[in-house]
Amino acid sequence: MGFRVSILLLFLLVTVLSSSAQAFSEEESSLPELSLTLPSSFSKSLANLQKEINYTFNGVGLLRRAMTHSSYSEENNKALSVLGESVIETSVALQSLRRDVDISAKDLNLAISEASKVEGSCNAEGIRLSLQNVVRVATNTDATAPSVVCGAFRALFGAIAIDAGSSDEAGKVYGKIRAGVGSAVTM
Repeated sequence: MGFRVSILLLFLLVTVLSSSAQAFSEEESSLPELSLTLPSSFSKSLANLQKEINYTFNGVGLLRRAMTHSSYSEENNKALSVLGESVIETSVALQSLRRDVDISAKDLNLAISEASKVEGSCNAEGIRLSLQNVVRVATNTDATAPSVVCGAFRALFGAIAIDAGSSDEAGKVYGKIRAGVGSAVTM
C-alpha cells in the first residue's frame, strides 16, 4: 500500500473510530463500582500491559477490544488492527526518514514491510509484550499464532490512536516499544 494511501486510510479510520472512543469511556463510567469484587485475570493482564507500554488508557474498553480476537467475539480487534498497521507504517517511515532523508524508496518500503510483516517484527514485538498471554481467543484458536499476536499488536496502536485522539501519540508509544525503551525491555 502506498504511503499516501496509508495516510488517507489512517485519517479515515481515526475519524470513524474516534466517535466510538467516547462511547467506550461512557459505557465504562456508567458501570457501578464494586469495591468487594476482585479484578479478573484479563483485567489484571490489561493493567499490566498498560504499565509495560507506559501508556494508560482513558477508558479500558478500547484496550479490551484490541485484545479480543475475532474468534472470541463479534466485538473484536479487526478494525483497530487496520488502523494500528497504518500507525506502525507511518511511524517506521518517519523514523527512517529522520535517520536518513536520502533513503531510497526501495529501502524505505523494505523497512515498512518488515515492521508490518506478520511473520516478522510485528509478531516478535507482540511476543516480547506477551500479547499471546493477554489476547482473548476462542478455545479452538491458537493464541500464539503469528496472525493472532500480530493482529493484537497492531490493534494495540490503533486503540492508543483512538484513545489519545492522535496517531502521533500511538506512533510515539510504538517507537519506544520498538526501541526497547521503558519497562517493555525488562521482560
